[in-house]
Amino acid sequence: QVELVESGGGSVQAGESLRLSCLASGDSFKNNYVGWFRQTVGKEREGVAAINPPNGVTYYADSVKGRFTISRDNAKNTAYLQMNSLKPDDTAIYYCAAGSFGVSGYVLLRDDYYTYWGQGTPVTVDS
Repeated sequence: QVELVESGGGSVQAGESLRLSCLASGDSFKNNYVGWFRQTVGKEREGVAAINPPNGVTYYADSVKGRFTISRDNAKNTAYLQMNSLKPDDTAIYYCAAGSFGVSGYVLLRDDYYTYWGQGTPVTVDS
């Protein structure tokens, strides 16, 4: 069992940065891949970044590639999403998720491969 708690959301101006954190409880976190997803009202949840535990390989949606960086610190049971050059289109509720279905690759940007979800943290980017 893994419980996830996000933090770090807020309101910023376009072009600014935020770093989201995802604190996990449970000893199995280090064996889980981790993803960050976002959702706005009326839209489907979108996978923005994911990281695989064994080799640290990362995957990004085209909409955030080059601006967002996912990382994890297993010693701290924490995953991060560094978001730079934020745009108004990045406004959403951001969720972290963890799973261990033994898959890898860009399928990790699909939410159906995740078992554990945080409650979400809001990000608002003003123009």
